[in-house]
Amino acid sequence: MESILAAGSFLIASGEEYTRILGLDPQLIHDAILLGVNIFILFFALSYLLFNPARAMLEKRSERIRTDLEGAAKEKESAEGLKTEYEAKLKNIDKEAEAILSDARKKALRREEEILEEAKAESARIIERAGREAELEKKKALDEMKKEMITIASLMAGKAVAGSMDVKIQDELIDRTLKEIGDETWQS
Repeated sequence: MESILAAGSFLIASGEEYTRILGLDPQLIHDAILLGVNIFILFFALSYLLFNPARAMLEKRSERIRTDLEGAAKEKESAEGLKTEYEAKLKNIDKEAEAILSDARKKALRREEEILEEAKAESARIIERAGREAELEKKKALDEMKKEMITIASLMAGKAVAGSMDVKIQDELIDRTLKEIGDETWQS
C-alpha cells in the first residue's frame, strides 16, 4: 500500500491531480468493449472456420474408427466361428477318411468278385467252345479216316478184281492196311 501512496504522491508532486482509481474514462471503456466484441467475433469466426471443420473431421474419424472396430469385432466373431467349425472338421476328418477308405475297399472287393465271376464264366465258355471244337475236329478226323478207308477198300477191291487174287494175298493186304491205319481207329 505504501507503493500506491508513493505513486499517488508522485503524481501529485508532478502537478497532476489523480482523482480516479482505475482511470475509467470513456475512451478506455469504448476500447475495452470494442476489444471484447472483436474477440467475440474472432472467436465465432475462428470457431466457424477452424473449430467446426476440425470437429467434423474428428467426428468423421471417430465414426470411421467405431465402424472399423465394429467390423473388426464382427470379423473376429466370424473367424472364431470358422475356427471352431474347422477344428470340428479336423476332428472328424479321420473318421471321414476311414469311412471313405472302407467304402473304397468294399467297392474294390465287389468289383474283384465281379471280375472273377466274369473270368470264370469266360473260361467256362472258352473250355466249352474248345471241347466242341475238339469234338468237331475228332468227328472230322473220323470222317476223313472213313473216306480214306473207303478209298483204300475200293483200291483193294480194284486190285483184287484186277489181279484175281487168292485168299492169301487178300488177307495179307487187309493186315497191311490195318497196320497202316492202326487198331485204335477200328475200336473207336
